[in-house]
Amino acid sequence: MALLDLMFKRWPFVALFVSADMLAAAHAFEAFGFAPCHLCLKEREVYWIAIGISAVAIAAELTRFRAPAPRIASLVLACIFAYGTYLAAFHAGAEWKWWPAPATCSSTGPATIDQMKALLAGAKTVQGPACDQAPWVFLGLSMAGWNCLISAGLVGLSLTAAARKEPAR
Repeated sequence: MALLDLMFKRWPFVALFVSADMLAAAHAFEAFGFAPCHLCLKEREVYWIAIGISAVAIAAELTRFRAPAPRIASLVLACIFAYGTYLAAFHAGAEWKWWPAPATCSSTGPATIDQMKALLAGAKTVQGPACDQAPWVFLGLSMAGWNCLISAGLVGLSLTAAARKEPAR
């Protein structure tokens, strides 16, 4: 119980750490050849924003705003992670073909040598991976599906941290 109390009391630190871990995992998948699609990159932005908000909250704890900073940050983080949950659920739904992926997500497959040469010669873009094709699945969920579950959990933890009553000092 003491560990949970500490986690909720220092939620901005925990949220920063978890967000950095999620980004590290995403980059590790990329290093193993799983190129991110357009929606994957959007989902990463959520964690970058969460890191920024967490860092500001941690810095605010060193000022006269120390008392309200963790609660305000926890509420803002809950909203950010809720948006991340929405993005990941939308992405997973596109992978399951429940709805179409955005037009920015279409692909004809991996980039070819000719496309790369065209890009180096000044072409505007080379199509990336399709958002509606899951390149990796574990226990029936794609990376977007797992991200949805983790983001939803982070929403709940952020709200719990925001609702936590401070012990009397």
